[in-house]
Amino acid sequence: MTNGEAANGKEDIPALMGKLGAAAHAAIRRLAITPTATKNKALTTTAAALRATAGKILAANAADMDEAAEVKGLSKAHLDRLMLNEMRVEAMAKGLEDIAALEDPVGKIMAAWERPNGLHIERVRTPLGVIGVIFESRPNVTADAGALCLKAGNAVILRGGSESFHSCRAIMRCLAQGLTEAGLPEAAIQLVPTTDRAAVGEMLTMTGTIDVIVPRGGKSLIKRVSEESRVPLFKHLEGICHTYIDAAADPEKARAIVLNAKMRRTGICAATETLLADEAVADDLLLEIISDLIHAGCEIRGDKNIQSLDVRVLAAEDGDWDTEYLDAVISVARVKGVEGAIEHIANHSSHHTEAIITEDSGA
Repeated sequence: MTNGEAANGKEDIPALMGKLGAAAHAAIRRLAITPTATKNKALTTTAAALRATAGKILAANAADMDEAAEVKGLSKAHLDRLMLNEMRVEAMAKGLEDIAALEDPVGKIMAAWERPNGLHIERVRTPLGVIGVIFESRPNVTADAGALCLKAGNAVILRGGSESFHSCRAIMRCLAQGLTEAGLPEAAIQLVPTTDRAAVGEMLTMTGTIDVIVPRGGKSLIKRVSEESRVPLFKHLEGICHTYIDAAADPEKARAIVLNAKMRRTGICAATETLLADEAVADDLLLEIISDLIHAGCEIRGDKNIQSLDVRVLAAEDGDWDTEYLDAVISVARVKGVEGAIEHIANHSSHHTEAIITEDSGA
């Protein structure tokens, strides 16, 4: 079975996953010594293939979207994460080229020292080995995760969500083409060729093959992986992300950054969910930011101070400060300087991503 090809019929899931794992394990021996130029060729060739087959990728995505439309209860954020268009395919291709342009981490000396007995010791970056990535909805993760793992000299087994199955397979074919043309084993990047949920459970037990698993998805996926995995994890639960506007912020930068941080992609885990502003920030600036957000279709939920600025601001409830909206909704509050922002973030953040907007490096 080649990469990007779907399994048919009743699969023997343990046998299927064992085959993928064995192939990945064999590939890492080659990847660990692969020259940077070879890895970069695979990435740039894949980028070209994504552009050349964009029509096929979008057709596959349309099939996924049609099937998703028949499933009740899918949120707008879920559908947005699933949807591809020409701009997003181009962003995938550009992302691969950006990864190719990065410095190769493999073999980089992180520290070096000499012992009193004359023994010279170096701490050198080496690949982790085989990485398992389990993700939902977002088909672009196929390209992003595959490329990052390859650049770092790792093999990867990707298990995408069933709702993005057709899209992921189309993208996987481009990755396979890049690997082949660069002379690398296709098993360096593999996509689990089934939508059977048992494949996830099997991945979580593959301690002899997979060195680390990275789950990317909603609370239910992260919870399941956290509870069931016997393989070490890199994970986070949710993205209750904050942006803080300092008293020393540049007003125009603040307006542009906040609008982008909230509204560029509301359904992703790194989108801002709570905006905090120093008490010293001018009311006029906050009014402009509120108007920018509302004009872009965002609902504002604020504390009493923020409500007093604009009648369009709804009252924030206690639970809003602990909510990952994944939608065009944002909570806004005034705080007493950096310390007030830190206190609020410590009480409500999921420790995913926080930002400060300031021109004061001492802030």
